[in-house]
Amino acid sequence: MNYKKLKRKLRKIRSARTFQELKVQYDSLYNIKLKEKDDIIGIQKAGRLAIAILKSVEEHIAPGITTNDINSIVEEITTQHNARSAPLNYHGFPKSVCTSVNEVICHGIPDDTILRDGDIVNVDVTPILDGYYADTSMTFFVGSPGNEARKIVTVSRECLRRGVLAVKPGNRIGDIGYAIQSYAEAQGCSVVREYVGHGVGFDFHESPQVPHYGKRGDGIPLVPGMVFTIEPMINLGKPNLHVLADRWTAVTDDGSLSAQFEQTVLVTETGCEILTPFD
Repeated sequence: MNYKKLKRKLRKIRSARTFQELKVQYDSLYNIKLKEKDDIIGIQKAGRLAIAILKSVEEHIAPGITTNDINSIVEEITTQHNARSAPLNYHGFPKSVCTSVNEVICHGIPDDTILRDGDIVNVDVTPILDGYYADTSMTFFVGSPGNEARKIVTVSRECLRRGVLAVKPGNRIGDIGYAIQSYAEAQGCSVVREYVGHGVGFDFHESPQVPHYGKRGDGIPLVPGMVFTIEPMINLGKPNLHVLADRWTAVTDDGSLSAQFEQTVLVTETGCEILTPFD
């Protein structure tokens, strides 16, 4: 790390006296687009739709349905609200939602795969409503989960909670990753490195990247107006992965279960606000 360059950046940030000055500086220094009040309202609306979609999916999760059925539910509700699904045709992704089952870490493509009793499935949705994006995901139990499924889902959810609690002005992106990594590894689980959280709101993926591992005090300082996702992907076994021949589906090398929860968060003057709120 070039500490002289970092110190110069920090001096510029501290010299900003207004939000507009800070907005210009973060755009210039980090390519981060800070959000204003109207933008936040727009992302909140998209976030409420995202949660409504996930709740509807949850009502239908049961042994016997296919991941294509989940895709159909997502498409129907998204269209009913005059919105669009960001994943559809994104760099060639063929469906409106990512459905990641058991050892699939992320980017699972809906197909005729039948969900069976004891499976876990992550459903990742990103609606675009009135030009604004909100990104969220949850991992669901299918039928009656076993002990390993319960453990990885519980740990993953707690990792998200701890990551969100690290979001406040004055902290840095590394503080988020540290909170997640230290907890996950203490539980005997591992954190995926290859996929990270990201800025969101004006586009599907914006700056900054938000790793789910790291050191306290490292990384970009958090300031009000930043909007990004925290989406830790936690493996029951080792963190190693590979991508299948479809060039999207990432799976654990050792076949262990993987779970993920994701929320879109806003840095506020005093802490953070979740723009895709679920319990």
